[in-house]
Order: sequence, then structure tokens, then C-alpha cells
Amino acid sequence: MSREKSFLHKRLIDINELSRYLGIKVHTLYTWVSQRRIPYVKCGRLTKFDLYIINEWIKQNSVKEGTV
Repeated sequence: MSREKSFLHKRLIDINELSRYLGIKVHTLYTWVSQRRIPYVKCGRLTKFDLYIINEWIKQNSVKEGTV
């Protein structure tokens, strides 16, 4: 299993893994977290992301064809 895909079996992933998963820079994700634009979980001082909730968030924020 490749290293980049190895996190897909985990439920909680860190910000670097989410950055690779979404193809978004880590800085952008930290900005979204501070603005509460993306769902996240605090584990003490760590910021984690529930992969199941992130996938639902992606579905909810997808723009459907023909809608503006």
C-alpha cells in the first residue's frame, strides 16, 4: 500500500493527511479551521479530521450541475 493512501483506513487523520487527500495547502486548511469552515475534532492540542464527516462535508458542499 502506498504511503499516501495508507491513511484511508483511518477514521481520524491529521492536517497533513487531509491536505494530501483534498489537494489543498495546509495553510488553507488552518485558515478554514480558524474560520470554522471545515469540520474538525480537537484532541488536546491536536487538530484532527474525521474522514467520514469530511466526505459528507464534500458531498454537501459540491455544486450540482446546472445550479448557480
